[in-house]
Amino acid sequence: MGPSFEDLKQELKIKNITLSYQRLKVLEYLTKNQDHPTVDQIFTDLQKDISTLSKTTVYNTLKMLVEAGLVKVVAIEDNETRYDIITKNHGHFKCEVCGRIYDFNVDMDSLTCNDLSHFQINDKNVYFKGICQRCLTNIKQKGGERNE
Repeated sequence: MGPSFEDLKQELKIKNITLSYQRLKVLEYLTKNQDHPTVDQIFTDLQKDISTLSKTTVYNTLKMLVEAGLVKVVAIEDNETRYDIITKNHGHFKCEVCGRIYDFNVDMDSLTCNDLSHFQINDKNVYFKGICQRCLTNIKQKGGERNE
């Protein structure tokens, strides 16, 4: 479970970042939808309630939240950027059938590579792709067919 909406608002106050109503709604959306949404998903869902919302506002708000360290960018696919409200180190698994991204615990500090001993590592990410348990169960129930 990620940070609460109130905790995030407090963090922004500490960092002297003021939030407009639209920005607060983006932040609230991320706390309630911890399924690694895309900009399009956030924009589409919020525009139903905020007709004046622009996609630029969503992009700018996400950029500000990332720079403040309250949101992480998840780029599992080259053409798909998603956003994660959980900023503590963890890995991601993307199901190739349903497209859902799952979080899992991983000890990033234990991941080392001697070949990079003279490099400065600024970020570590662990991504796995495969078929989630729910989709595997569905495939088995349908007689082994894989529907994509």
